Amino acid sequence: MPTTTASPAESTKRSRTLRPSDSVAGLLAKIILLGLVDAFAVYVLIVLFLQEKWIVLVLAAAVTLLINWIYLRRGGLPAKYLAPGIFFLLLFQVFVMIFSGYVAFTNYGDGHNSTKEDAILSIQLAAQQRVPDSPAYRVTIVEQGGELHFLTTDPDGDISIGSTEEPLEEVSNAVTDGTGKATELEDYRTLQFDEILANQSEILALTVPFSEDPDDGTLRTSDGSTAYVFSPTLVYDDASDTFTDTETGTVYSDSGEGTFVSADGQQLNTGWKIDVGFANFVKAFSNEDIRGPLLQVTLWTFTFALISVLSTFALGLFLANAFNHPNLRGKKIYRILMILPYAFPAFLAGLVWSGLLNPEFGYVNNTFFGGANIPWLTDPLLAKFSVLLVNLWLGFPYMFLVCTGALQSLPEDVNEAARLDGASPWKLFTSIKLPLLLVSVAPLLIASFAFNFNNFNVIYMLTDGGPRLSDTTVNVGATDILITMVYEVAFGSGVGRDYGLASALSIIIFFIVAVISVISFRQTKSLEEIN
Repeated sequence: MPTTTASPAESTKRSRTLRPSDSVAGLLAKIILLGLVDAFAVYVLIVLFLQEKWIVLVLAAAVTLLINWIYLRRGGLPAKYLAPGIFFLLLFQVFVMIFSGYVAFTNYGDGHNSTKEDAILSIQLAAQQRVPDSPAYRVTIVEQGGELHFLTTDPDGDISIGSTEEPLEEVSNAVTDGTGKATELEDYRTLQFDEILANQSEILALTVPFSEDPDDGTLRTSDGSTAYVFSPTLVYDDASDTFTDTETGTVYSDSGEGTFVSADGQQLNTGWKIDVGFANFVKAFSNEDIRGPLLQVTLWTFTFALISVLSTFALGLFLANAFNHPNLRGKKIYRILMILPYAFPAFLAGLVWSGLLNPEFGYVNNTFFGGANIPWLTDPLLAKFSVLLVNLWLGFPYMFLVCTGALQSLPEDVNEAARLDGASPWKLFTSIKLPLLLVSVAPLLIASFAFNFNNFNVIYMLTDGGPRLSDTTVNVGATDILITMVYEVAFGSGVGRDYGLASALSIIIFFIVAVISVISFRQTKSLEEIN
């Protein structure tokens, strides 16, 4: 009989028909996991809806629908494996970069970290002053869900409940004592005397408003049993968008820069976040208190990164070449000893070396220099030398491993031919081994430069950027590199945290490293001609 051959389309259709369906266990696992993801997504969407974050709400809903479509449809196996990685890449990398870029164009920082409405409310609550001869409210401190409340009894005997977040609201089902003071309320737990003492600071900080309008005043207590009326000394006028000081009559208006300012230049402490364009970038290069330290720090950052790469590579290559000798015994033991610093966490190494180099009781001064008081970490020049030394100790094992692997991969016949031609060991190394080595190592040297350009751990743990520079108000030191300077601007102490300026400096660092990397990678292409 003649045989018939099925067409490709018929074979594909038959294979799809014969393909077994998903197992029950796999289907249940898919439903449970998707159910958990969807439940969390619904919770997030509800929170975003209540906060009126419409753009983020739409994006979150779209991502949720996309995830369900990917995992519920048949086929698309690559997408099911790639989706989690792409999602977390977008969330933890791309979003962070975009948000940092956005912050760089705002005045976000201390005193400018929320909306104008929140700033107005904060100013009103902060400017409260006790009303002279105000009536006394008898208070019982109660708690619900971990939040403290005032259960108040006014001079007329009316009972109300309120907290910092919830204005006073009259209640009728409170339990009172013989004097008519409210002592208990259903669903609330009354604090005992010892609990009031234990939470004294939190109770004294309670500011309970009479209504949604802070201008109506608030209640505060100084002993947990009696509260008095406080009213704001700064009254906000919504029509004119101004604050008026009730004592001096000074008027504070919107300056257009995220603050309320008076006619004579007095500024209220609390402001709000606004877009400032390129002001942070201009400030970084025009403000003398920042420009001077920025230039010094940038120069030291390049010096630190370049010397770190060259020194660790030179030492790592020297040791790799020495321990790669074919007749050397115990090479494995030596190599293990060489990589021990690499296994030691950098942040712990910084703390250990900080103790070893302590001028007064450090091991280095007491053991090697007879107890001399050498300021390894407090003198600007010696502190820089100490940072480079510690970074060399931490970094050479990595270069040792890289160079060992590269040397072992070099063709031995080329070395033999050079020896037969009478090449000396030094000539063999400089003319053959090193050029061939750089072909594979050069990209790693560029990556090492980028790493040391942002080597936060060693600087922060060893010297904390010190010693401090005395010619600037910015909290910057002689050993600070750009990344630690950014940290000090964003999170350090001093004149205040300025996240907008810190983000602008981070963008500058990113472009510097990117430009250097691009140029370096283009230059390394010439090394490929060696092969």
